[in-house]
Amino acid sequence: MTWLTVDRSQKAPLIRQIYKQLRTKILNGELSAGYRLPSTRQLAEELEVSRNVVLEAYDQLLAEGFLEGRLGAGTFVAEGAYLKKTESNTSYMLEGSFSKDNNTIIDFRSGIPALDLFPRKQWGQLAKRVSIETDHSLFGYDSPEGRIELRTVLSDYLLRTRGVECHPEQLVITTGATQALTLIAKLLISANDKVIIEDPITHEIQTIFQSYGATLLPIRVDKNGMVISQIPYGIKPAFIFVTPSHQFPIGGTLPIQRRIQLIEYARKVDSYIVEDDYDSEFRYEGPSISSLQGLDPNRTIYIGTFSKILSPALRLGYLILPPELVERGRTLKYFSDLHTPSLEQLTLALFIKEGHLEKHIFRMKKIYRKRRDFLKEQLFNEFGDTVKIHGDSTGLHLVAELDGVHFTDNLLSKLHDHGIKVYPVELHTINEGFYSNYIILGFGNLDEVKIAEGVTKFNRILLK
Repeated sequence: MTWLTVDRSQKAPLIRQIYKQLRTKILNGELSAGYRLPSTRQLAEELEVSRNVVLEAYDQLLAEGFLEGRLGAGTFVAEGAYLKKTESNTSYMLEGSFSKDNNTIIDFRSGIPALDLFPRKQWGQLAKRVSIETDHSLFGYDSPEGRIELRTVLSDYLLRTRGVECHPEQLVITTGATQALTLIAKLLISANDKVIIEDPITHEIQTIFQSYGATLLPIRVDKNGMVISQIPYGIKPAFIFVTPSHQFPIGGTLPIQRRIQLIEYARKVDSYIVEDDYDSEFRYEGPSISSLQGLDPNRTIYIGTFSKILSPALRLGYLILPPELVERGRTLKYFSDLHTPSLEQLTLALFIKEGHLEKHIFRMKKIYRKRRDFLKEQLFNEFGDTVKIHGDSTGLHLVAELDGVHFTDNLLSKLHDHGIKVYPVELHTINEGFYSNYIILGFGNLDEVKIAEGVTKFNRILLK
């Protein structure tokens, strides 16, 4: 069998090399059914390897059904092990643009915190404690709604910082806000149901709701968020979706008068309000804005996430449901993924309980405020009075409105080719054409050097 070879310089063990070559030749028909393989001793001598190496390779192929042993006759290729090849027109780039962009592109993506400033030391110490000190039952299956330790400290934290009123039993811990949104869609949307939603609003959110059969009824926003007076009467929506503390992407804050209007409308048509409170912890102008949920906890479904506060990699978010939806919500969560990872939940519970979260937010607010101010300064230096800034009082992004500029696909591609990635507001609109000269500029994960370089390049490209 000189067509079998072994290469001792490879990382793959000799057993694996022999197994793989034989397996491939059987699958593609080079070794047909009934073919008699040489004895293990003979093949070992030919390849100059230990007989045990060949024995283990044969045993693996016998166990998987590629070979069969016949008493007194030897080892043969089994029937039915040939697999006809199919042609594929698909090719895959293993070195995709994502990893390349991370290294070479100045990316003004919104909603990304400063990844290099994640509190690794505290998190690592707490994670170690959780792994060593907790009961062995932690490593088994858990409850779909999440660990009671996290739900308890989280309900206290949200009441203190966001004015959210809920019992720990109303909380469902999710793998980020995306899962929370999906659970809401499963809970409340039936085919052809209408969902009242801000316009513009995150494109991914639109896609989630539409994928469950919803018809979106867009309501325009202004500098104060959703214009509640534009909501049509005479319909009963599945729910009304709002981002009242920091409208995405324009950035307005819904004032109390509009909040009351919205609650009164929801009560009148007997509908729920879904409040996405995605990044309001980072408020730079005036005191923190309380949640809408605190005004009517039984009418409002509240979504929060730790992706913006700490890191998207944690995949931890939460959903607060009115009491009548809790049981169904837990059931849907169970069938979605059984439960959110327990180790991370307990680590986060300790992180909150011991005060690390609030210290981290306090520290990051200073850093993000500085980055926001620097970005505004750079924009005004480069564009002067041709730029207007919107929605910069809260969060990890602002919106720049540029006179005489239209962010077409060609312009966005040109910017990308020169190492700049920006995100047009039009990407998130339902009724298009009103924000063609608006772009979203995230600053959370960019230091001042990158911000300055990015804005300068941006202006040069526009001038060409």
